[in-house]
Amino acid sequence: MTKPTLTHRGSTPFLLPLPGGGRVAVSTRSILAKTLAPLFLTLTLTAPALAIDPPYQRQMERLAEVMGSLYYLQPLCKAGSEDWRAQMSELITLDEPDEDRRQRLAGAFNSGYTGFSRLHRQCTSASREALTRLLVEAQQLVRSIHTRFAE
Repeated sequence: MTKPTLTHRGSTPFLLPLPGGGRVAVSTRSILAKTLAPLFLTLTLTAPALAIDPPYQRQMERLAEVMGSLYYLQPLCKAGSEDWRAQMSELITLDEPDEDRRQRLAGAFNSGYTGFSRLHRQCTSASREALTRLLVEAQQLVRSIHTRFAE
């Protein structure tokens, strides 16, 4: 009896026993295809589609962080009456992000707030300087996002 061989390119043939006796040649490629194809199909059908961030996402996250910092520093130094939290909320609403992006923007805002709350317990010259620089950075970010990405 001659051994059956496979001529399929790139596959390694081996013999599997049949229930009634005898053997059949099978390639590793066919076994992998039969076992991995359903697994791959299951994973692709059940996995949620990942949203693609807009090109301005990085600048928006930085703007959110700056606004969180301003939300902490401005009342600390009694330097204005802007409600940075309300403005951030409005900005998020206008942007209409998916839940993942919304969480990242809110997290960046909170990160800015907590970062400055750890360093500045009272208004000092460093606090006022940071406030001034953050206001300038916020204006630059808004202008850049609007100029480059507004419809």
